[in-house]
Amino acid sequence: MQNISRLGLGCMGMSRANEEKSINTIHAALEKGITLLNTGNFYNGGESEIVVGNALRGVSRDKYFLSVKFGVLFGPGGRIYGLDVSPLHIGAQLNYSLHRLGLEYVDLYQPARMDNSISIEHIMEVLVGLKENGFIRNIGLTEIDAETLRRAHKIHPIHTVELEYSLIGREIERDLIPTAQELGVRVLTFGSLGHGLLNDRTLEGKASGVMRSPMLSPGNLQKNLPLVRELKDFADSKGVSLSQLMTAWTLAKLPNASTLVGTTSPEHLQENIDALGLELSYEDMNEIERIAASHKVYGNEMRQLIFKNGIAIFNHK
Repeated sequence: MQNISRLGLGCMGMSRANEEKSINTIHAALEKGITLLNTGNFYNGGESEIVVGNALRGVSRDKYFLSVKFGVLFGPGGRIYGLDVSPLHIGAQLNYSLHRLGLEYVDLYQPARMDNSISIEHIMEVLVGLKENGFIRNIGLTEIDAETLRRAHKIHPIHTVELEYSLIGREIERDLIPTAQELGVRVLTFGSLGHGLLNDRTLEGKASGVMRSPMLSPGNLQKNLPLVRELKDFADSKGVSLSQLMTAWTLAKLPNASTLVGTTSPEHLQENIDALGLELSYEDMNEIERIAASHKVYGNEMRQLIFKNGIAIFNHK
């Protein structure tokens, strides 16, 4: 694949229920120069892959770069309960994804998280084999630490590391970003709206996130609204929405990275595309970070989702 766009389309919300609108969104993204598409075999129980596959049917393979994650286990009620990145099962998971997508290979394949009971070396051994056999073109990793990235990269070059990053979640600046830059690994970020907190809809009483964050609980949300209001006021002064401001801040902060926006709406997609044209000055960046530093964020304590022996555990730090 040629060019990978700085803005990527996250397809988590796509399902058979909104298939027509989702397909229109994917086609609009491709027409407007977005080449990076991101899905996962666990998104909506596999329906996201089906919709993405239907949207890409007949589209030239050199027009997009498709990233696929695997491994997260959701129960029937929609709650994460575990992770399956067992080396024995990786090939089967990819096989199911390829059938749902209607493709012979994916451009980037990556475990959605790491299981502390499985070595990265064993996972990499399988991924390298799949690449050598032409089923994947590149190997990626998601939400890992710097040491794991180094160990994996020694075995085979890692193409992309996908990481959560926002104005109120910047832990990766310490180790992950410098390590990725040193190794020549691409960075792809998600979550620029801070689990839905840094969004215009929050001030309209419509705060929402893919996975409900403690920052959005009734008690914490009220305490967090002053931060959102001040950032919104600054966005208004620039003539843009708060979500556009946060997307532009992320792109400016990491000029060599790409960032994902998740939507099933062509209109919302266009709003995010417009953020690409928003140039933030040195003074703008300083003001945004001053606003963030002047407010405590409630419910944003380190609450890391880790996995051991396939079981999900919330680890408080």
